Amino acid sequence: MKGLGIVVGALVAILLYLSAFTVSEVEYAAKFRLGEVVRTDFEPGLHWQLPIVNNVRKFDRRILTLDAQPERFITSEKKDVIVDSFVKWRISDVRDFYTATGGGDLVRARQRLSQIIADGLRAEFAKRTLQEVISTEREEIMQSLVVRASGVASSLGIEIVDVRVKRIDLPDQVSSSVFSRMRAERKEVANELRSEGNEEAEKIAAAADRERTVLLAESQRDAERIRGEGDAQAADLYAQAYERDREFYSFYRSLQAYRNTFGSGGDVMMLDSTSEFFDYFGQQTDED
Repeated sequence: MKGLGIVVGALVAILLYLSAFTVSEVEYAAKFRLGEVVRTDFEPGLHWQLPIVNNVRKFDRRILTLDAQPERFITSEKKDVIVDSFVKWRISDVRDFYTATGGGDLVRARQRLSQIIADGLRAEFAKRTLQEVISTEREEIMQSLVVRASGVASSLGIEIVDVRVKRIDLPDQVSSSVFSRMRAERKEVANELRSEGNEEAEKIAAAADRERTVLLAESQRDAERIRGEGDAQAADLYAQAYERDREFYSFYRSLQAYRNTFGSGGDVMMLDSTSEFFDYFGQQTDED
């Protein structure tokens, strides 16, 4: 009797173990009855099923990353570009996901999603030039791609959270021609800027020369005027001195002439001692 109780208890424990299942916060759970999905709306916690009749499969409900292989696309200019991108996605409807991917096959889901993203990128790049896809409209491309791809992916029970381009490269045969054209364009811009700079420099130099000429002329004019005024004042003073004492004025002028003549000490002059130049020397000698 005791052994029978142990056996029954063991069977009950096994039955309970097979009947119970738990769902965590990062999982979806789908309950099947004889291979058909009957329920997918399980909250996190402990749940029950009928052994043998039911079985449960779990799917990741977190945001997943699909890092696609770089692919070649063509721009509106018929330029080839190699695009390396990745997709952030998650399962939004377990029932649709299970049905559309042949039993919830993640490999098949990634293949389908990769094809959806590639088609979207191909369509977006075909509408834009190389310059636009590289610099000016990348964010707009990503937003349009998310909208376009989400409509298709929803039929797979998938929500596309974000699409990002990691890098855009040019094929080797295209890179050299593009770089050559870019160098030529930059050189043309540099030459234009250099020409504008030289033209501006010439204008500045001409303006400076003109201003210098004007300043020199004005300075020369002012100097001549001041010199003339000084000479006039000097002549007036000389005239006044001459009128007040002509003899003293003649004596003072002779002294200035002697100072200017003999002041340097290095000049040799031969003059007649009876010339007017030595009048005051002679007068001094006679008085002595």
